[in-house]
Amino acid sequence: MKKLISNTFFEGERPLFGTNDLRLENVKFYPGESALKECNNVEVYKCEFMCKYPFWHDDNALIEDCLFTVYSRAAIWYSKNIRMINSRVDAPKMFREIDGLYLENVKLSCAGETMWNCRDMKLRNVEARGGDYIFMNGVGIDIDGFYLQGNYSFQDAKNVVIRNARLDSKDAFWKTENVTVYDSEINGEYLGWYSKNLKLVNCKISGTQPLCYCTNLVMENCTMAEDCDLSFEYSELNAVINGSITSVKNPGSGSITADCIGEVILDENCKDPKACKIKTSKETCLA
Repeated sequence: MKKLISNTFFEGERPLFGTNDLRLENVKFYPGESALKECNNVEVYKCEFMCKYPFWHDDNALIEDCLFTVYSRAAIWYSKNIRMINSRVDAPKMFREIDGLYLENVKLSCAGETMWNCRDMKLRNVEARGGDYIFMNGVGIDIDGFYLQGNYSFQDAKNVVIRNARLDSKDAFWKTENVTVYDSEINGEYLGWYSKNLKLVNCKISGTQPLCYCTNLVMENCTMAEDCDLSFEYSELNAVINGSITSVKNPGSGSITADCIGEVILDENCKDPKACKIKTSKETCLA
């Protein structure tokens, strides 16, 4: 049986530190620090957080219909088994070093430096804005229904599956491993450099110089916008593109198939001009 605390407020340092088996309803947390630090088995409903670091070193927390204001920065760190549903986060640096994170119907309006070094994450219908460097070093990420506005996303992340997303993010997926993206739109320059085992299926890509220095890049039934020039430099890939590619530069090895390629650049820096097979259905488009 959980202890119920409702229709009240707390402020100052550590008001509920180390308290287990709680259910909080309509509680406001005014300025202070570490309100629920070192707590286990906590349910939080319709609460508002204006304090720093409220959930640190916690295990098994359910957070529903809550608001984390801009003053609740770095709210949830070093914790396990965190579920957040139907909530809004206006604070930066949310979620660090979390094992087991579930987000559903969550909006993050200031998502910079969020979800760093987290493991075993599942996101459903999540929106993140201002999310520079979101998901850095994340491992085990399962996403379905996601909008991101923020650069340098997923840097060094591993074992990621993304479905039905729109990512407005330059330098996305740098140095990632084992990432698969389905039915999504990715807008931003320098996509996926230095990645290993990046797979894009039914995706729309835009931005200059995409997908260079990749190892085992796979693209299936994708389209590339006109600004996708100088693509695939030094990448090992197997790519099937619907429509045209503006330009391809010095691909490493593998194959590229497209309806049309505006320009293929094989200059003096190409390591092996014959290592990558390039095919088009409209030969007049191939330079």
